[in-house]
Amino acid sequence: MKRLETKTSDGIFAITLNRPEKRNAIDMLMVDELSESLEHADLSADVRAVAIRGNGKDFCAGADLRELLESVDLPSEDNTRNAMRLGNIFLKIRELAKPVVAVVHGRALAGGCGLATACDIVLAHSDAQFGYPEIRRGFVPAMVMVMLRRAVGEKVAFELVSTGRLVSAEEALGMGLISKVVPAETFEADVNGVLGSLAASSGSALALIKRQLYELEGRSFREGVELGAEVNALARNTDEFRVAVKKFLES
Repeated sequence: MKRLETKTSDGIFAITLNRPEKRNAIDMLMVDELSESLEHADLSADVRAVAIRGNGKDFCAGADLRELLESVDLPSEDNTRNAMRLGNIFLKIRELAKPVVAVVHGRALAGGCGLATACDIVLAHSDAQFGYPEIRRGFVPAMVMVMLRRAVGEKVAFELVSTGRLVSAEEALGMGLISKVVPAETFEADVNGVLGSLAASSGSALALIKRQLYELEGRSFREGVELGAEVNALARNTDEFRVAVKKFLES
């Protein structure tokens, strides 16, 4: 059984995790299908935005624990290599020159929470819960802490991963873990509104925004301003900018 369902409509490439009987737990087969889907999104001119969501009651429960247990006796080099297969998904989302939106309902836990927060925007149903319960199983949320620490800071990140507690969508919003809480009664309409707005926006401008925002990490104030000047110059040379400004001035 395929681990993902995919569909392109009106410029939006929808990726749906499809292991509802396992709460969409991530195994290596799902990782490989995610990699192929993100490559398709990158190369397809028909795709202007990507949405990742889950079938069933939850967004994603994290890594497949049975598969993890089977790996305990493998050499560390093999386990590092296997872990980086998922790590490369996070990198592909970050490097994709198109916005990626996590649409979260139910629970997003452990690696599933990491998958959501690796996305550029996280839209959460009002019933959603987020957390990193790996500590309860003697495990470490090692790769997903990269996104977590950037989103919420060291103190909040340490508290979340050391206690393993779950937080509501509202609390996740307050700590900066997600972008927006969407009311249950308007969830699909509001999500479609955000995705439609992204798909209708300037693709070149969105690509430059995403590139600059993430390249600012670790730069000094001066270096950030200099990077901004370079991006500013690139934006002026795009056809979309020229057409849009000319249309505005002539209106």
